[in-house]
Amino acid sequence: MAADVVNLRQYKKTKARAEKDRTAEQNRILFGRTKAEKELTRAEREKAEKTLDQGKLERPAPDDSKS
Repeated sequence: MAADVVNLRQYKKTKARAEKDRTAEQNRILFGRTKAEKELTRAEREKAEKTLDQGKLERPAPDDSKS
């Protein structure tokens, strides 16, 4: 019934390294791109926003003169 003994210092360091690696991978995706890739992503995002805004329903402003 003896469990494996774990050095907490080593466990914390391993966990911190894994988190740092995960953050680095996300930053590589976000910031490690060429100018053309950034412009393509921006254009795709703007097109999606424009398409979404085209289907937006505008509600008329309520009249304050009814009171």
